[in-house]
Amino acid sequence: MEFATPDVVIDGIKERLEKRIFGYTRVFSNSYYEAFANWCKRRYAWTFERKHLVMSNGIIPALYELVEYICKPDEKVLFLTPSYAYFKYAADFNHRDCVCSDLVNDDDRYYTIDFEDLEKKAADNKITLFILCNPHNPTGRVWREDELKRLAEIIEKHKLWVISDEIHCDLIRVGQKYIPLGKVMPEYDRLITCMAPSKTFNMAGLMISNVIIRSDELREHWLNRHYNFDNPLSIAAAQAAYEKGEPWLNELQAYLGNNFAFTKAYLSEHLPKARFGIPEATYLAWVNLSEYFESDEHLPLFFAYKAGVLLEGGNMFVRNSDCFIRLNLACPKTTLEEGLKRICDAINTKHTEKYLANI
Repeated sequence: MEFATPDVVIDGIKERLEKRIFGYTRVFSNSYYEAFANWCKRRYAWTFERKHLVMSNGIIPALYELVEYICKPDEKVLFLTPSYAYFKYAADFNHRDCVCSDLVNDDDRYYTIDFEDLEKKAADNKITLFILCNPHNPTGRVWREDELKRLAEIIEKHKLWVISDEIHCDLIRVGQKYIPLGKVMPEYDRLITCMAPSKTFNMAGLMISNVIIRSDELREHWLNRHYNFDNPLSIAAAQAAYEKGEPWLNELQAYLGNNFAFTKAYLSEHLPKARFGIPEATYLAWVNLSEYFESDEHLPLFFAYKAGVLLEGGNMFVRNSDCFIRLNLACPKTTLEEGLKRICDAINTKHTEKYLANI
């Protein structure tokens, strides 16, 4: 995000600095667990056992490890598309095959799960792992309780392992309700939940994430294999965020809501053929520009050279994403307005030139 990390996080780091010793560190005390568990209980009415919590320097590194630990060489990973590319990269890195189930796209404003297709693919006995993104990246869907229950039925029926990447869970629109998959599946042993303060409080560079592993056997394997030390300043920062960062987050949610509303209005006026619906979560806008571009155009390069704007194209999201761009709206409104102006001007100039060339 282009917002300063909250003061309470900086203060937490300063307090830890005053201790003046920075040796090898792990999360041993209950104070970090209590801060994070209370955060989940207060905001999501969900708790987990202390022994289930292990730490990683990021959710992506955790995915790379867990795919190897869970899937045998001839087994497969299942996920929904469009998808955050690192789900596929984690499988590719470990030489495991991927199977994709395309989300159903209702005019780019609302995505739903094709449960019939998902169950058909989950029935393959070579699929042992399902990676879920909740809330979903890049579409911004917050899966409803009935959707999560239907997912749970499929997962349990086919005895799948499931990694639920819930890193965007704090970044929901005001009025939305996020439900952890673990709350819907309270006893399911093959569930791993991944959360982090990194996106929420703009502290991704501090490299600390929470991985909640219920299975004693998998957790033991993780602890034996994983390089299990954590940055002492990162621990202090994350604990301070969970203990004192909620007022800042509430302000952020309101600001992001206004940015999304502004983006929708701006695109409607200046780029009327763009299709965009305000997402239920994340700070990312998922915009369909298929009325303006051919599917083979490299959109990040176009906008970098023609608009001076850096963004991500649909090619990063595995499939079911041609002609989409993903915009980061976690920035001051003035920055957002300038970026949108450049994007719209570049597209409209392109089409004016194309029109004149055909006269």
